[in-house]
Amino acid sequence: MIVTLLTKHNCDSCVRAKEILDHLGAEVSFELRIVDLEDPTGQALAAEHGILFAPGVLIDGRLSTFGRPSERRLRRDLTSAKRAS
Repeated sequence: MIVTLLTKHNCDSCVRAKEILDHLGAEVSFELRIVDLEDPTGQALAAEHGILFAPGVLIDGRLSTFGRPSERRLRRDLTSAKRAS
């Protein structure tokens, strides 16, 4: 499973999302990729998935969430994606 975290510089919510994903990595195995929203790749992913502001989280290429991160939602989405694979 691949989790993509779309971030911006000086973004407290992005730091929190990374902390949550690091914590959840002990429960669910996944590869974490971090992409800057100011890079062309990040801008393309944001446009494709309708991510309006940082952070954005994609799980296996599907939008999980953007904005203020929720550990409960990320855990649920990661668990669901793991079962589906």
